Amino acid sequence: MMRALFSAISGMKNHMAFMDVVGNNIANVNTIAFKSSRVTFQDILGQTIKGASSPQGGRGGTNPAQVGLGMQLGGIDNIMTQGSLQSTGKLTDFAIQGDGFFVVSDGTRNYYTRDGAFDIDVAGNLVNPVTGLKVMGWRANAMGVVDTEGPLVPLSIPFGTRISARATSQVVMAGNLDAGTPTYNAGPPATGLVGSTLTVYDSLGNAITLKLEFRKNSAANTWDVFAFYDDDANNSTPDVQVTPTPAQLVFDNSNGTLQTPANGLLNFSLATLPSDALTPLAFDIDFSSLTQFAGQSQLNVSSQDGAPAGALVSFAVGSTGEITGIYSNGANQVIGQLALASFVNSGGLQRMGQNLWSPSSNSGEPIIGAPNTNGRGSVSTGTLESSNVDLAQQFTSVILAQRGFQSSSRVITAGDQMLQDLVNIIR
Repeated sequence: MMRALFSAISGMKNHMAFMDVVGNNIANVNTIAFKSSRVTFQDILGQTIKGASSPQGGRGGTNPAQVGLGMQLGGIDNIMTQGSLQSTGKLTDFAIQGDGFFVVSDGTRNYYTRDGAFDIDVAGNLVNPVTGLKVMGWRANAMGVVDTEGPLVPLSIPFGTRISARATSQVVMAGNLDAGTPTYNAGPPATGLVGSTLTVYDSLGNAITLKLEFRKNSAANTWDVFAFYDDDANNSTPDVQVTPTPAQLVFDNSNGTLQTPANGLLNFSLATLPSDALTPLAFDIDFSSLTQFAGQSQLNVSSQDGAPAGALVSFAVGSTGEITGIYSNGANQVIGQLALASFVNSGGLQRMGQNLWSPSSNSGEPIIGAPNTNGRGSVSTGTLESSNVDLAQQFTSVILAQRGFQSSSRVITAGDQMLQDLVNIIR
């Protein structure tokens, strides 16, 4: 009889723990990136009333007789499944799709979180605005190169910082020159001429307009390229011809692609400049994407690597966690790289509160790397991960916990009544 009472007490006690876990899950249904918990139960070793016996003589074997002594809490597991993503539109809100954790630090110790509700503090650091923990990663050098093999450092978005001007070293042009253009004739009016302009930058970031003329040569599929520019900022003086022009472009008459020069590059050098910038300004123009087909001539600049000085005004984060600074001069340059941590057994992590996790002896040490590498998830910008709590499942668990507790209490009531009847026997 007493065994029944103690078994029922263990049932009540552990179903209360069950309800505690379910209640915590429901309370955190709207907590960013919350991971729900699951309770498992185990029975307690039973008391053996009679042992088992093997067959002997003409009798068969008998089974053991055991009376259970109740139940116990087996474990409380973390369910690390992906939560749904919710769009916020805020530039500093990040969510991880897949495995992985953001690395945050208080300057002494690293913590791990799926909560990507970050912001930028007064010092330009990328932080969790609630805890003040800094987001960790790798910073780019002055050339925009990130070394992901180096130690983790706090990431920052230094708005207002300036980048130096970059002299143009390469320009890429694309488009088409009309194969039906007649041979060049100076005129007037001039015929057989296709004009274009492009902007290059000197070492001080001054813009220089380069005027290109493509003149159809009498030789088949051949064009002469001339370049002119203003070398003294005086509109009353004629433009200066760039050396070493003219240069020639020769196209293949079978497929319209550029044949000469073989690599598509022509070198241009501006010997004098209207500013005090370093001279000469030498750069290559890549014409390898230029074609010669019948049809309207159309030329455009695909890219050029020069830029004036500029200040950081915004940033963008790609799915690989690469943080690209956007500058007032239109230039884009990598300024940092988010780091993600993965664990051999993420379910073995310990909750630290405030949406933080720390490693345990059964989670393994964090494996740090860039997003989208070695099984780490990708980063989504302007979104947050929701809780993975399934309310339908949790309310079902509420009923199970309540009925389990109620049933155990009824066993105690019945046991008490039986003991009362036993006491009353002698009356």
